[in-house]
Amino acid sequence: MILSSLCVAYAGLLALALAMDRHHEQVFARRPSARTSRLLVWAGWLGLALSLPPAVMAWGWGIGIPAWLGLLTVAAAALVLLLPHAPRAALRLGPAALLCAPFPALLG
Repeated sequence: MILSSLCVAYAGLLALALAMDRHHEQVFARRPSARTSRLLVWAGWLGLALSLPPAVMAWGWGIGIPAWLGLLTVAAAALVLLLPHAPRAALRLGPAALLCAPFPALLG
């Protein structure tokens, strides 16, 4: 559950980063359209919202929310360290994280 929350949080933060002109241009060598930017913002916030339930299910409300904030910090640190140096790797890690997110929940 914890790894699921971390994976979805990373994907959500990546979408929010790609909604910004600077990071989108860094990865794709062009600015995003207004529609693309808006969709990425919605996808990013949805990803962050969907990363909360696994943390709460794993730890309960009392510990789950602070732990979720810590997981957001870890995901953001990974993105901050990866995006400037390897933007394409950061991009590839987003869908891979989403694909891997259900597996820890299925395993226990």
